[in-house]
Amino acid sequence: MSEESTFKKPAQLDAIQGLLHSITERSPFYRDKFAGIDLAGIRSWEDFEQLPFSEKADLRDAYPLGLQAVPDEEVVRIHSSSGTTGTPVIIPYTQQDVTDWAEMFARCFTMAGVTNTDRVHVTPGYGLWTAGVGFQAGAERVGAMVIPIGPGNTDRQFKMMTDLKSTVLCATSSYALLLAEEIDRRGIGDRIHLRKGIIGSERWSDKMRQRIASELGVQLYDIYGLTEIYGPGIGISCDHECGMHYWDDFLYFEVIDQHTGKPVPEGEVGELVITTLRKQGAPLIRYRTHDLTRLIPGECSCGSPFPRIGDILGRTDDMVKVKGVIVFPALIDEILHKVEGASSEFQIMIDHLEGKDVMTVFFETLPGAHLEGVEAEVRRLCREKIGLSVVPKAVAIGDLPRSEKKTPRVFDNRY
Repeated sequence: MSEESTFKKPAQLDAIQGLLHSITERSPFYRDKFAGIDLAGIRSWEDFEQLPFSEKADLRDAYPLGLQAVPDEEVVRIHSSSGTTGTPVIIPYTQQDVTDWAEMFARCFTMAGVTNTDRVHVTPGYGLWTAGVGFQAGAERVGAMVIPIGPGNTDRQFKMMTDLKSTVLCATSSYALLLAEEIDRRGIGDRIHLRKGIIGSERWSDKMRQRIASELGVQLYDIYGLTEIYGPGIGISCDHECGMHYWDDFLYFEVIDQHTGKPVPEGEVGELVITTLRKQGAPLIRYRTHDLTRLIPGECSCGSPFPRIGDILGRTDDMVKVKGVIVFPALIDEILHKVEGASSEFQIMIDHLEGKDVMTVFFETLPGAHLEGVEAEVRRLCREKIGLSVVPKAVAIGDLPRSEKKTPRVFDNRY
């Protein structure tokens, strides 16, 4: 891959060299991480790709403020991961970090066609989580009216949405689906003024996208981000829905083979690795996101000069092994998309019964679907596409739980 490729630009390498020049002086984390490495010798992309990765486990070990790379007086805010699967990761932000994040988020809103005439309904949570405040700052930067309602309290959501005539909904895909179904159930679609939906935080299937877009009557945009790297707003899909543009003047993206750590060819699926080019409070170098995606070669039809990654297909740590077969939730998504009568929502339940593993797939079905036939088709495709016999369980729409945040898909009861 040449130094002049779409994804590797001289200005990015210059920024990385500048970051490496002082990183061990400023960051205790990287002082230990890069001990014994001649950072001044990093002169090419090949040199850079020899640096060790940063992992989430490393960041947890640095709790609470081991990632901080500036004096205390320069830190204006902290955000944190949820910590639901271990010690939380604390990320300090300088004023410049906050400004840069708002600028990236504003680009996302602009790419989605949001203007200062819009009224932006922000449902993601506020507080230590990055989502709510990030959406708000970006929308304010484009001059839109922000309704910072946060999650929950459905009656209040609809009162504000209808009385204030919200035009843009910001939500997780799970919560957007919950609101869409409730609007339909209450028969208040004619009182809703939404025209755009900016959705993030979790992977969602094409069927789920189509349901939300249809029931809300909006155009949807998939926004990307993670707490360790500012938060949501570092990339977004455009009107053409052919991947997500990311801001390569702020971030450098690599896609690697999750097993070998080596770069994969452009267009091939692998694990996304991110380096922050401008972050001050807690810069990250070669951070393994565990998100599965691909670099999309070529120019986008929308005309944006910013490069693209594909949709997030899942996470390497979503993987479970059943009877020696590796299963990702994304595979079940793809199968349900092909089955007539199946809807978008599903859950995977794995148990160890009578000495063997049993994987049950609960999935919602459309009204009027022939349940036995749909179950038989899901069973057939799972055996054909995954190589695994599953127990399919068709349920009615709405039977599976909805969430204001991310919806759990896999429940492994074997351990």
